[in-house]
Amino acid sequence: MNTAGDSAEHHEQGERPELVIVTGMSGAGRSTTANVLEDSGWYVVDNLPPQLLVSLADLANGDGRSAHLPRIAAVVDVRARGFFAHLQTALNELRLRDWHPNLVFLDATDEALVRRFESVRRPHPLQGEGRLLDGIVRERDMLADLRSVADVVIDTSGLNVHQLAKKVHPVFAGEGVGPKVRIAVMSFGFKYGVPLDADFVFDMRFLPNPFWIPELRSFTGQDPQVSEFVLGQEGAPEFVERVAALMEPVVAGYVREGRRYATLAVGCTGGKHRSVAVAEALRARLATADVATFVVHRDLGQE
Repeated sequence: MNTAGDSAEHHEQGERPELVIVTGMSGAGRSTTANVLEDSGWYVVDNLPPQLLVSLADLANGDGRSAHLPRIAAVVDVRARGFFAHLQTALNELRLRDWHPNLVFLDATDEALVRRFESVRRPHPLQGEGRLLDGIVRERDMLADLRSVADVVIDTSGLNVHQLAKKVHPVFAGEGVGPKVRIAVMSFGFKYGVPLDADFVFDMRFLPNPFWIPELRSFTGQDPQVSEFVLGQEGAPEFVERVAALMEPVVAGYVREGRRYATLAVGCTGGKHRSVAVAEALRARLATADVATFVVHRDLGQE
């Protein structure tokens, strides 16, 4: 059990703590996510049996004998016996008690998970006597329904530990205060695959490619000469404005439904020039009092 400090002085009568439940595929980054949440001021419990979630929530809420903890996170995984049934029961019980837990699901491609398990030379918890991939497929089938109801899905396939931390931190750094919705604007290269966690996907290959201009090829969309070239093309400014208009009713709907996070993915061929420049422009354009934006360049540096 890890603590992020005693925050009892912030407790207000009747205030519910923020509750996040982190789960997902083995090897997809649960431990890294737990560390980021702890560094962001959350009280984190790792490898918690789902049956204890309700007890943890009651304890965090404070009962006169224990300190109120304003933000708590529980990491649960498939190693717990009866994982899915117990987690569903716990979630139902929490909602009956007027809790509103946010379920975070970490995912990655089979290829990425195989690489990670092979790099640490550890078997998959569901592998048994079969192949590593057999365990991954079995776990993915087991968690499919849970993934479909998650509040936040984070694809960690192309991210190293530092990139994952950079993506997770803005999502939960300011829960309960400030902007109502957080939007991750992610650039990517289609040749490396579409992000698994994308809620919206846009294709920038309708714009001229700076790769074919010798004086721009070695730069990226973060460099002013490339950014100015991309955003100066016919259709580019209009695209940014229309995406901003499109997201207005989406954000309003997210607020009504209690959803707090979305990933907007912008792709080009290699994820180096066009998608990067447009992602940066969208990050700035979409930011409002109700919307916090941050950018992730998933494939920058691949080439």
